[in-house]
Amino acid sequence: MKTSPIQLSTLGQSASFPLFSVAVSAGFPSPADDFMETPLDIREHLIKHPSATFFARAEGDSMTGFGIFSGDLLIVDRALQPQHGDVVIAAIDGELTCKVLDMHDQLLRSGNIRYPPIELHDNAELLIEGVVIHSVRHHRCSP
Repeated sequence: MKTSPIQLSTLGQSASFPLFSVAVSAGFPSPADDFMETPLDIREHLIKHPSATFFARAEGDSMTGFGIFSGDLLIVDRALQPQHGDVVIAAIDGELTCKVLDMHDQLLRSGNIRYPPIELHDNAELLIEGVVIHSVRHHRCSP
């Protein structure tokens, strides 16, 4: 996985957008409401620790079983203590990867059966860079 951190300071002062007051059905259509809630500040919604948050771009297909696809933008929080089952950005012997932390079996698991788990050996240098708290996917086809 390649990373290109984006500093939060480059995002500007505010990122507020209208928020519908009703949920949007992902199954059968429901009647639309003409009401909007107060504006949603997307940064406030997605980022709890701004000074400890960075972005990274996912690359490859090893995490598709967890809904992370190549090209997705990952929002990573360094302030969170990694827990069993968290999706994390880990540096193993200097190589970055996005995997699920399995503290019980001392493994990093992928979300694709084609990729075996990575065993965390005592002599391997492991550094958890942060916990992936959200992923953002582009859904519109490029022109």
